[in-house]
This record gives sequence, structure tokens and C-alpha cells, in this order.
Amino acid sequence: MTDNIPLQLVRHKKRHDNKRRDGCCPWSRCCGGGDFRPRTVWLGHPEKREQRYPRNVINNQKYNFFTFLPGVSDYERSERSCSGIQVGDLIIVEKVGLLISTVVGVVIYTGKELRSVMNTSNPRHKIGLIDLEVNCLTKILFGALVVVSLVMVALQHFAGRWYLQIFRFLLLFSNIVPISLRVNLDMGKMVFSWMIKKDSKIPGTVVRASTIPEQLGRISYLLTDKTGTLTQNEMVFRRLHLGTVAYGMDSMDEVQSHVFSAYTQPPHDLQASRAPGAAKVRKTISSRVHEAVKAIALVHNVTPVYESNGVTDQAEAEQHYEDTCRVYQASSPDEVSLVQWTESVGLTLVGRDQSSVQLRTPSGQILNFTILQAFPFTYESKRMGIIVRVSILGLCDLYIGGAKYFIAPSIEHCDWMFTLSVQETNQWARYVQAKLSVHDRSLKVATVIESLEMEMELLCLTGVEDQLQADVRPTLEILRNAGIKVWMLTGDKLETATCTAKNAHLVTRNQDIHVFRPVTTRSEAHLELNAFRRKHDCALVISGDSLEVCLKYYEYEFMELACQCPAIVCCRCAPTQKAQIVRLLQERTGKLTCAVGDGGNDVSMIQEADCGVGVEGKEGKQASLAADFSITQFKHLGRLLMVHGRNSYKRSAALSQFVIHRSLCISTMQAVFSSVFYFASVPLYQGFLIIGYSTIYTMFPVFSLVLDKDVKSEVAMLYPELYKDLLKGRPLSFKTFLIWVLISIYQGSIIMYGALLLFESEFVHIVAISFTSLILTELLMVALTVQTWHWLMIVAELLSLACYIASLVFLHEFIGHIIAVFVCTCSFTAEQTEVILKHALCVKIIHAFLKRQPCGLVLILIFKIM
Repeated sequence: MTDNIPLQLVRHKKRHDNKRRDGCCPWSRCCGGGDFRPRTVWLGHPEKREQRYPRNVINNQKYNFFTFLPGVSDYERSERSCSGIQVGDLIIVEKVGLLISTVVGVVIYTGKELRSVMNTSNPRHKIGLIDLEVNCLTKILFGALVVVSLVMVALQHFAGRWYLQIFRFLLLFSNIVPISLRVNLDMGKMVFSWMIKKDSKIPGTVVRASTIPEQLGRISYLLTDKTGTLTQNEMVFRRLHLGTVAYGMDSMDEVQSHVFSAYTQPPHDLQASRAPGAAKVRKTISSRVHEAVKAIALVHNVTPVYESNGVTDQAEAEQHYEDTCRVYQASSPDEVSLVQWTESVGLTLVGRDQSSVQLRTPSGQILNFTILQAFPFTYESKRMGIIVRVSILGLCDLYIGGAKYFIAPSIEHCDWMFTLSVQETNQWARYVQAKLSVHDRSLKVATVIESLEMEMELLCLTGVEDQLQADVRPTLEILRNAGIKVWMLTGDKLETATCTAKNAHLVTRNQDIHVFRPVTTRSEAHLELNAFRRKHDCALVISGDSLEVCLKYYEYEFMELACQCPAIVCCRCAPTQKAQIVRLLQERTGKLTCAVGDGGNDVSMIQEADCGVGVEGKEGKQASLAADFSITQFKHLGRLLMVHGRNSYKRSAALSQFVIHRSLCISTMQAVFSSVFYFASVPLYQGFLIIGYSTIYTMFPVFSLVLDKDVKSEVAMLYPELYKDLLKGRPLSFKTFLIWVLISIYQGSIIMYGALLLFESEFVHIVAISFTSLILTELLMVALTVQTWHWLMIVAELLSLACYIASLVFLHEFIGHIIAVFVCTCSFTAEQTEVILKHALCVKIIHAFLKRQPCGLVLILIFKIM
């Protein structure tokens, strides 16, 4: 193996010494020692080389060795400029002097210069917005902890060693900062992820990032791909247009009859009309249909593969062209749909290799077309071509297929077929020489192809439809009603993207569509932005090139206008542009974004968004594996957001605030206890009671809030407007945090002062009295907070109560036998019930009143104290 050749993985028969000569390169015969010889390499089994239809053999053309060393400095010294590797150029070249047996593999360079690598970005670690909000609240609680400690020391007039007292109070009130908050949130997210995975109405959904399920409940912008995401990526042939006549799905039987009649006429008549020097006559509809169908059956890269079906052997099926065993394989679903349509009208592709194509006519005759040269499809040309020999007279036809805008300049406005005779084949033979060129190979190849594609006859126009996935329209309507703006980012052309947006109802019927004209300069972008600014409630359709110009000169103005649009369609959009749009939305609006895609070109967008959703489609699982959530169909996105996203966010907000409430209650009681005893830093509860309070006594009821829900899933899907309330962040805000803080202070104060006043004669039992009130209060508060009961909630309540009763019976060394007996008396039970109901029901009234008049909290507290 040699480091400078990234293509070799071969088995050698023997080795030779390959030392550098003159310090140039590690190959012999490189610098003056001789020229490299062109090689032909067979991949697969050499014994199958002579077979008519080799399956595992690739007979590559012979290329010069320097073709496969672009940019190597050793050859730049010799003033050799090498071209890049093109489609179909990948072969294996052995070192000179080495003998090669069977090639066992190919190593292809997969470095940073690949297009797929350059179009992707490094993934980032995503942190949920609710985590950032909880962190902010925790900082506030820590500040409150420091302030309370300083106030306690100040009330002692900083007597004695006051700086040590500050640390003692910091430890005493450390429950103000709930350590269990992070644990409860993480466990809750695991439960939410499990619920999403086990939902039978969205089968196949996988949660790959279990730390951000609540992000699904606050999405403001949804950016989606088109092909394979909104559509099925299954092309269906819909229309054939011949200029004067068009055939739709309801008239394909006429096309089939024309094809049948074209192949039932004597073949010599057809050949005589195509012979050189023959009089040109206007073609009939039947011949025009036949030529169009034949061209569609030839211009493609589809290969029929025969598989055994359990009854027919694979070799026998391939020999007899069994229809039931044939499967079409191609890189593009468009080509497969065209070949399947030609099969439905009578002209079937039954065989193909590198040198020939076999078609079967409606009568069962096999037509053999010799491939003289094939021009592959490239992203620059947007078309492909093929030169085939169609008769024994030596006539050759050049067929071209591709995008209409790139084929139109080559079309001659006449009714005659462009043919190449045998004598004219020398013109296109220059294509082979251009491919072997070392200098400017790409330019020479394009020049030769352009010289051939002149005065072409337009045979037909084809219409292929990529059908929408199931329930795409109602899903987009649900998202739109929920206040989510949907942007479609696709690499397809403008017409296809606009048609799909209308078909999917991404753009409603009463909305206008503004097509952003192509701009290249700053002045053009300024004029077009001003024209778009004058329109209201209008969807925008823009190309990737125009978008790049606008973002270069008017980034802020464009994003301001774009965020006001109900929908945006961006066509011819590169993968890096998709990620850039997501990043700009996050920076300019501060809202959460969700990206949905199914292919490798959507990975950058998915990783950049706050929530990435991958759809498992026909383009592989690259997007699904890189996403935070993986779904099988786009329609599952509605339930994922409206039900699971909404419930996860509301439950996380309720759980976090209740954990804070639980910690503030016991800290308030400690503050009251210290103030009664002249601000002494004496703990109210020992270590076991503090730990048990946050674990076995209240953990299960509080954590059972992850099962709570305010509405049923059917109601959430029926009324997506409920999702709009979550976009404002009301379930967890500074307002709700302040309400829970005041409730905690009120409850802790009432419990402690009530215990001191009602049980003044039993002051020695103040620990058991106050702790029992605290436990029962928390259990009652959970019961009052729950909106929809689940049987596990009831079990959690009873289990926690049973654990506390068992502690009174068995844990005498921590609670004391006298205290346990006192707790079981009737007087204790009656007075304890009075304390609990007095503040718990009052808090419930406050909660109900605050939903209508938040300013009434202070009045109610003053009234209660008086």
C-alpha cells in the first residue's frame, strides 16, 4: 500500500523494491524511467469476463495513471495539471512492475474534501430550554440562600464569630437549593422518552436524545425537506406530451395500442425510412409515440436484476427474462418510474450491461441496442445522453434526457429525428480522446458533448409525480393552527417546489405567492426586497442563489421580512444553506426550531436545529441516526408535537416547580424555628428526617406528576390551538415561580406557627408534630395539583403514607417511642387535621383566584395573617 494512492486494496503475487528515483516519487519509471501504461481492471471474478451479461464484472475504460492523482506536488514539478475524478472514472491501477491477481476491494478516499463531508457540520450538544430556565431559577434560589443567611447573622448584630455563623446558616438552609431537582428532571425525561417510544399510534418512533423531549412542546419554526419527507419518494408517471397531443393516465391504452402497431408493421419499412438519403416525410402519431417510448426506454441508467422467487432459479430467470423475478435498480427513482411505465405500455427493459441494452416488444421479440457511448448525468449539465446503434445499416441515434431548461438550447424546431451515420461517428469518437486527456479533461469532454448536441429533435415531454405521504395535508394544517410556521427547504427546482407546496396545502388557497426573482447584485436584492415588503400575508418562494445574495448584503432586513411570512419555500438550497437558515432563525428570533429530513443532505440542518427529527425513508438512515427523534412517516410529527411535546413540557414545568416548593417549605420552617429561638443556628430536623423527607416520604407522589395531563390526547389533536399557550412559556416563568415561592413561604410558616400555637403544651414534641404536618401537607398538595388521576398516583400516595406510618412504628431510635405514641392520639389527629386543612385549602383558593387576578395574592395573605 502507498499513501499517495488512495484507491488501492489489492492482492499482489510478488513484491518489488519501489524506492524513490532522484527524490521525485516512490514509483519506478515516473521521472524519465518510462511512461505509465493504461490499465483495464476487472472487479469481481475474472472467470466471468466472457459471459454475455456479467453481473459482478465492471469493464472500465483505459485511463492514464496520472488521471487519478489530482493535486500531487510531485507531478506539479513536471508541469502536469491533473483533472479531478469524474463519474465512472474510478478504477484500480497497480504499481508498475507488480502483478495483480483478483481485486478483493476498493479503498475510496473519504477525507475532508468530499462533497458529503463539506456539506455537513460538526454536531453540537443540545441543551433544553427548560434546563436553562431551571438553572436560572436555581441561581436565584442560591442568591436567596445567601441573603437569608446574611439576614440571620445581621439579626444577631454580627455578634461573636459571625463569619462562622454565616457558614452554619448556609448549611442549615441548604435545602433552599433543591439537589434532587436535577435528578427528578432527568428521570422524568426518561419516562417521557419511554412514553414516546411505546405509543402505538406512532409506531417505529425512536428517541435518540432523551435529554430534550420537552423541547417538542415549544417549537415555533418547523423546517422540512420535500423529497422523502413530505413526499413518498416514489415517482409515478402521469403524462406524456408530444407537442400536439398529450396522454394522461386515463388514455395510456392509446399509447399501448400505438406501440403495439409500431412493432407489428414490417421492420424493413421502418429501416428504409431511416436510411441515409431517404425522403423525409412527416411522422404519424403512431410513429411519434413509438419513438418517444423507445427513447424513454433507452435514456437511463436502470439495470434489471433477476432474483429467485423460490420456484424459479436465478440463472434460469435471467436467461428467460422472467417478469416475476425482475427488479429494477437505479440511483434515481425518476428513472425507475419511466422504465416501469414503458413496461406497462409494451416495451420492457429486460437486460443491460455496459455495451448493450435489450428491450422486449409487445410481440415478445428481443431488440438488442449496442451502446456506442454514454454521457453520464452531471449536476452541471443536468442531462444525460446515450448513443446507440439501432440497425444493421450502421445508423446511430443520439438520445438526450434531462431538465427542459438545459435541453432547450440544443433543440431544433423541426420534425426530423437527428441521426448519426457510421461516417459521422468519428465526431463523437473524440469523446473518448477527451476522456483520456490529462490537461483540462472536463472542459474538453464538455466541448465534445456540446458539439454533438446540436439540432436535436424534441420527441416528448414527460410528467412524473412524487406523491405526498399519507395525511401530510392535515398534519401541516394542525401545525399551522398550533402557531408553528413551516418552511420548506429543498434542492429541487422552483416549479417543483412551488407545486408541492400548493399540493400539500403548505400555502393555503387564499394566500398569495411571491416568487423572488433571481438576483446577483446588491442593488437587485434591494429592489426585490422593497417589492416584497409591500405585500402582506404572502408566502415567499426564493432560490438558494438569491437567498445567498440577500443574506450577504441584507441579512437583518431579509430575516425580518421572512419571519413575518406565513410560509417560505426555498428551492435549490444547499445543505450548508439549510443549516445557515436554522442558525439565523435561532439568532434573530430566539425561538425554538425543529428540522425534519430524511437524507444525508439534511443532516446539517437536523443537527443545527433545537430538535432534529429524522424520517426513515428510501435514502437510508443517515438522517434518522443523526436526529434527536426518528419517525417513520411525516404524519407522526403532529402527535409527537401536539401530544408528547405538550405533555412533556407541562409535566417538566410542574415537576420542577413542585420540587422547589417542597424544598422551600422545609427551609421556611427552619427559618421560623430559628427566629423563635433568637436566630440560633440550631437544626429543626436531624439527618434521617431530612433525607427521608426528600426520598421515601415524598419522592413517589411528587414524581408521579410525570403521569399527569390536563387534556386527553384526542382533545390535544382536535384542538391544536392549545399548543399556542406553550409558545409563551407560561407553565414555567418568573411569575409562576414567584407564586410557588409565596405559597411555600405561606405553608411553611402556617405549619410551624400552627404547631407552636396549637401544641403549646406539648412543645417537646414539636419535631414530630411539625414533621407529620409537613408530610401530610405535601401529600395533600400533590393530590390537589393533579388534574387527571392515574392509578400509579394513588399507589404512590398510599405507599408514601404507609412508609411514614411504618417509620413511626419501627424507627424508634430516630423518632422516639413516646413521640410515636403521641402521634397516634385523637387530640393530635384532630388538631393536625385543622392545621393542614386550614392552609392547604386556602392555598387552593389562592391558586384558583390567581388564575383570574394575580394581584390578589398579597391581599389574601394579609387577610389570613390578621
